[in-house]
Amino acid sequence: MSNLSVKVEDLSKLYRLGDVGRGTIKDDLNRFWHKIRGKEDPFLKIGHINDRTNKESMDFVWALKDISFEVNEGEVIGIIGRNGAGKSTLLKIITKITSPTTGKVNIKGRIASLLEVGTGFHPDLTGRENVFMNGAILGMRKWEIQKKFDQIVDFAGVAAYIDTPVKRYSSGMIVRLGFAVAAYLEPEILIVDEVLAVGDVEFQKKCLNRMRDISKNDGRTVLFVSHNMAAVRTLCSKAVLLNQGGVEFIGDTAKCIGMYLGEENKGYSNVKKYDLFSKDKSFQLTQISIKAKQSELQEPLVENDTIELMADFEIYDESPDRYHVTYHLNNQVGEALFSFSTSQKITLLKGKNRLTCFFPENFFQSGNYCLSLFIIKDRQQAILVEKEIFPFTIVDRSREIGVYMGREPGYIRPQFVWENKSI
Repeated sequence: MSNLSVKVEDLSKLYRLGDVGRGTIKDDLNRFWHKIRGKEDPFLKIGHINDRTNKESMDFVWALKDISFEVNEGEVIGIIGRNGAGKSTLLKIITKITSPTTGKVNIKGRIASLLEVGTGFHPDLTGRENVFMNGAILGMRKWEIQKKFDQIVDFAGVAAYIDTPVKRYSSGMIVRLGFAVAAYLEPEILIVDEVLAVGDVEFQKKCLNRMRDISKNDGRTVLFVSHNMAAVRTLCSKAVLLNQGGVEFIGDTAKCIGMYLGEENKGYSNVKKYDLFSKDKSFQLTQISIKAKQSELQEPLVENDTIELMADFEIYDESPDRYHVTYHLNNQVGEALFSFSTSQKITLLKGKNRLTCFFPENFFQSGNYCLSLFIIKDRQQAILVEKEIFPFTIVDRSREIGVYMGREPGYIRPQFVWENKSI
């Protein structure tokens, strides 16, 4: 396998929905009869794609179908996709918790995995005993585990409870100790599922830094599954996008995330209608729309256009000047970019209003964005709060031949005033 750490070849996993087990004796005999005659399993020819939103008439579903990819030593690979895309099933096959229906996985080195809260822990054993048990499972000697023990306890921050049975730990404490064990007992491959989301923000940062150190300094491989796109973008050198049990894309992390979020935002247009009232019924939001200044609503938003953001609402209060509108703008991975509000010069009116905010041309980079809306009354009371209410996409217009081709870093492209003079 040369410098390959993980090689997945034509991997598929077929599940039967509803009942536990393979089925009837008749099905098992049929499968056995085909096997001794050297023929293909007849049940591999049935089954539909893994779409959790549709109820199919068949009892079999492909959780994974023909998955193939390779991971080199020292790489950090993100595995992303919607719920039910097959991410956890893939990791369970790689860690040999379950077996594939077809295909194979070649692994080079020891694997430490953190797939669920309490993975690999015996609830009746103390934290100390579980550390030594996990180390023994990984093939480490007692003196090797003792050498790392203080680092594990210090990283997990559970020193006061290390001799307490794990069943008395909170879910966050279990994850802390579980990750510390997996990260410090020197596996060649570390696999981490979404379970880190159970930990607090400080611990999540520690885990990300530790995974980065494992990869860069120790040359070990990390497979990282998360719905936190900011963490995936920061940590991973490349990513795999799964969709309905199949591989949709393998490659550059930013492009993979863009494809995933673009898929998630399908169905959204540049105009959305609402019927949202404030808590006191004094304010009603009816529509938000966005377009280029000289274009129609259905046309795409281009990065070098002036962009108009419009909100239609109705105020029923006799004193409309008591209200102001605030937006929060997030990028495609959920990071807050900035907030903006109506200025003192804007007068809101009783009755129907169309409030328009103008973004100058070349302000946005191409990419996916999302707005949150806050209606504030008397400058202190939020009477309407709608987070991530309006997603939109800015596209890259083809640039002139002979100039720089490619996306600039960041999410906005402010134009500043420059001056130069002889001194």
